[in-house]
Amino acid sequence: MSAMEYHKDFITYLDSDTCLKILMCLDDPADLVRVTCVSRSWRHSVIANGLCKQLCLRMFPQLSRVASVVELNQHGAKEHEEVGSSYSMEWLVLQREHRVFSYLGKALMSSVAMNCIAEADCASSTDDFPRESIDNTLEPRDFISGRYSYWSSMGRSNPNVPETLTYNLVSQFCVITEINIQPFQAHFQLESPIYSANSVRFKMGHLKGYLNSLYEEFFVWTYTSPEFPMSQENRLQKFKLPEPVLCIGGILQIELLGRVQRQEMDGLLYICVSHVQVLGCSLSPPFNVDILHPSEMFVLERDQLANHQPVVTSGKRCFRRVKRRYSGDCDHIGCIRRRSLGE
Repeated sequence: MSAMEYHKDFITYLDSDTCLKILMCLDDPADLVRVTCVSRSWRHSVIANGLCKQLCLRMFPQLSRVASVVELNQHGAKEHEEVGSSYSMEWLVLQREHRVFSYLGKALMSSVAMNCIAEADCASSTDDFPRESIDNTLEPRDFISGRYSYWSSMGRSNPNVPETLTYNLVSQFCVITEINIQPFQAHFQLESPIYSANSVRFKMGHLKGYLNSLYEEFFVWTYTSPEFPMSQENRLQKFKLPEPVLCIGGILQIELLGRVQRQEMDGLLYICVSHVQVLGCSLSPPFNVDILHPSEMFVLERDQLANHQPVVTSGKRCFRRVKRRYSGDCDHIGCIRRRSLGE
């Protein structure tokens, strides 16, 4: 009798709960894919229990908003749904989810970090537009062509009035790990003051499908970070998120909390930033999202022909969509915020 005849599939001797606990110990999507190649029973256990999907959910809780997954064929269209019994249709859905989430898991584990900002969207206020525009924060140098490059808020007497800087990311589906911010030092003022904030917080999300009022927030935030203290130093300060975050919708907002520097000339408090970096990776073009309104759930799409590689795309399309949908501008947003703060 050959040695192979003595080999037994131990899963066939275990109850389903024990089998599931063992397989859920695997924390690499590649290992789950390998498991499906061992035997039919192992493959069935992985797919039937959606283990690739569960692993991705443990890695990125933001995926709990996935309503369904689709695969696009070589023509960019959804794969044709086959007709059959309810059981066979359910099994086809499970197989599709397994494929999509296994590829997504691989992309999440193998991505290369890059600067994910495509375009500056808007600031809650600007002291001297366009000379002190948010666009200046995309430039790593704070002195260009004989002049200083930075964004400045409007001056306030209340140190607790916050400011926000909002950016469009390179795609609607990004993993973000770290945000870096450099406060601006005004060397042209007496004693070269540094206009930092007291602390920072980060939000990620997407555009709202509709507004009931012009005074509503334009965005739906699917993630809000803890608050990080900011030093009053002229250096690129690194704020690493507790865990990598999946940004669904391609919008990132920096909240600058607390004002620490008063300008001698007018006695008002300002916040100024010279440079911002958002580190992470884009999961597009292999993956994309279609956000469903008003539920704010989303459809996860996988393009079967696209290769996973960092692609920098323009954020202008997203910004134009904001203006067209709401017929508003950044000054209007700032005005709304200032009213809500009772200024």
